[in-house]
Amino acid sequence: MSDNKNKQADLPRVGFYICHCGSNIAGTIDVVEVSKYVSGLPGVAVSREYKYMCSDPGQEMIAQDIKDHKLERLVVAACSPNLHEETFRKAAAKGGLNPFFFQMVNIREHASWVHTDKGAATQKAMDLARAAVARVRHHQSLEKKRVPVDPNVLVVGGGIAGIHAALTLANAGKKVTLVEREATIGGHMALFDKTFPTLDCAACILTPKMSAVKSHPNIKLWTYSEVEKVEGYVGNYKVKVKRKPRYVNEDLCVGCMECIDACVFKEAKFPDKFNQGLGKRKPVYIDFPQATPKVVLLDPQTCIQLKTGKCKKSCAEVCDRKAFDFEQKEKFEEIQVGAIVLATGFKAYDAKRDHQYGYGRYPGVYTALEIERLVNASGPTSGEVVLRDGKKPKAVGIVHCVGSRDAKSNKWCSRVCCMYSLKLAHLIKEHSDAEVYNFYIDMRTPGKGYEEFYDKLLSEGVHFIRGRVSDVTDWAVTPEEEGRLVMRVEDTLAGFVRRIPVDMVVLSTGLEPQHDAQEVRRRFNIGCGSEGFFQERHPKLAPVNTFTDGIYIAGACQAPRDIPDTVAQAGAAAAEALALIDAGFVELEPNTSHVIEDECSGCKSCIPLCPYSAISFEENKKKAIINEVLCKGCGVCAAACPSGSIRQNLFEDDEIFSEIEGVLAK
Repeated sequence: MSDNKNKQADLPRVGFYICHCGSNIAGTIDVVEVSKYVSGLPGVAVSREYKYMCSDPGQEMIAQDIKDHKLERLVVAACSPNLHEETFRKAAAKGGLNPFFFQMVNIREHASWVHTDKGAATQKAMDLARAAVARVRHHQSLEKKRVPVDPNVLVVGGGIAGIHAALTLANAGKKVTLVEREATIGGHMALFDKTFPTLDCAACILTPKMSAVKSHPNIKLWTYSEVEKVEGYVGNYKVKVKRKPRYVNEDLCVGCMECIDACVFKEAKFPDKFNQGLGKRKPVYIDFPQATPKVVLLDPQTCIQLKTGKCKKSCAEVCDRKAFDFEQKEKFEEIQVGAIVLATGFKAYDAKRDHQYGYGRYPGVYTALEIERLVNASGPTSGEVVLRDGKKPKAVGIVHCVGSRDAKSNKWCSRVCCMYSLKLAHLIKEHSDAEVYNFYIDMRTPGKGYEEFYDKLLSEGVHFIRGRVSDVTDWAVTPEEEGRLVMRVEDTLAGFVRRIPVDMVVLSTGLEPQHDAQEVRRRFNIGCGSEGFFQERHPKLAPVNTFTDGIYIAGACQAPRDIPDTVAQAGAAAAEALALIDAGFVELEPNTSHVIEDECSGCKSCIPLCPYSAISFEENKKKAIINEVLCKGCGVCAAACPSGSIRQNLFEDDEIFSEIEGVLAK
């Protein structure tokens, strides 16, 4: 008997606290019974239950008990550690206890929410609590370490999200490098004529922000560039950027565009990518008049001098600033940054994948982006809505959800298609006075002023037909259909199949991840969801954070979204980066792995297993070494090490085995 008392006296004094969590836990688990049971376990000095343990009174009670009862260990049975582990660590520290002398038991998700049998759930909660009490005795005193943060920021992507994030950071006094793969910033928004629902001129609201980026003293703008490699860790990223050759010196070119007029190709004859192939350009070109930076570039695929070296080089001769450099090569530059904002945007669904609509087969079938360029005053037709043969359409059909909400292509709603279809219907009617038909599955107008815009279209006489278009053909059945495109659709409101002849078909294509999204996510060591968009840390509580600390996402690279939501998210990402940088340091969780050098055999088996590239090999010592800044405590290396030389804080053998014994004990 005295031996048992001595053993009890040697055990650290444990305080146990169980939360009702309203009825989330107490509705299934008898928390009073669990608290009473744990009070009888060896070493438990205090055992309490409380309705909301995470509340201020609950935390105060824990901190006070630590002082009053001289508690040496702490166990809290409540909800997920993801939500409140840090909360109770702070309560422990407030009471004067090392915050890592604490163990949390998740009885909400692991017991209450997964059981209907109250007795069984209560017993399971007792087992988990007993295991935690056994485990926490072996916890060691640990301290968080601090790593300094580089004050510079990298923004990848020069669409409206990247522009807004860069300006927000720069206006806060941070040095920003903005990298954009195209020759100009602006992204998809630069293609638009108007924005919904206010019908603001897209260029009028975008161009001032583009100019602000170019002229801002805190922003270094690198267009026609791509991130090639990312190394390092939160607060200290080393980024390698590839600068592609323009064959024009950016510092010398002033965008006078005299070189374009002087090019040996007197007529523009090559497809203009910016105008979606509807117009032509020369080998020396600039995307659009407001391009930023306003610097021309040469297309190596079409420029005679770059292909053969046998051009008169009229473009270079007319340039009095001597800006042309036909020998220019790609170059690589390295920058050091503390945080990264990814705003790489989206790509439009390829309409050729839906063969039934005839895109690429019938000249009268267009995508929404092509129509955006047609209605734009700076577009290939100076704002006239005309067919490829120059005729004005008398009837236009707009097909919603092309590449969206479809099991054969993409299951997700692209969020913007309904609204931009309404906008295009208004603009087409305004520019051509054609009859406009909208074919929709469901009309989704969830934003501010969106429903009112829909009502406006109804009053303008635009036709709305609820039903998915089955196909678009040129097969005429009646004289009215002769020489026109025929759209077949089941009108689900009228209850019959209709054949509607039109002169122009507009496909409202959905939003998809960029073609290289998987490559980019591997380069930045972030996750992707099942759709291919970049994965946020938490959909509600951390929508712009990624699982790699210091890397944030904004805009349509994370999910389809409209311009207001994109700008809001870009501001949120910039705010997160600012919070990281202004703190001046990051605190590292101590649940990292480390190598016991004397026991390491140098087999290198751990190195390829680490998903965070935290393990390297020290050739001089022939030993593995772990960078604790990169280590995220996943435990793969510790589990796989054949010699057992890798240990992980908070997951030592004594802790794990004691927890297992505690679960199995009765």
